Amino acid sequence: MNALIAATLLLVGTLFCLVAAVGMLRLPDTLIRMHAATKAGTLGAGFILAAQAVATGELGTTLKVIAVIVFLLLTAPVAAHLIGRAAYHRGIQLYKGTWIDELDMAMKKDCGETGSQGTTHSAPPEN
Repeated sequence: MNALIAATLLLVGTLFCLVAAVGMLRLPDTLIRMHAATKAGTLGAGFILAAQAVATGELGTTLKVIAVIVFLLLTAPVAAHLIGRAAYHRGIQLYKGTWIDELDMAMKKDCGETGSQGTTHSAPPEN
């Protein structure tokens, strides 16, 4: 029974990692790609690590897997935020479908500029 659970977790983890890889290739800019890399990639790695814990069935391995998963869940969002912020400050081009730039608004607010409503890039999507 453990082998079946481990195989299922491994398959689910592999699918999440595949989604992350496809997202990295298909999504249009760095700020959007970081979501695929961190969310799907972290879930995929977590499921693969959980499969290892179930397959071995040892307490030591399970504790190590739990520690690694917690570490991933704590560090991946911070890393994604820093990568996105660094890319933004380097001047990457935002996707043409981005219609409001909230970081630009926050930076202008911190600098004391008034009257700014942020940089709009195109019209918002119509529903």
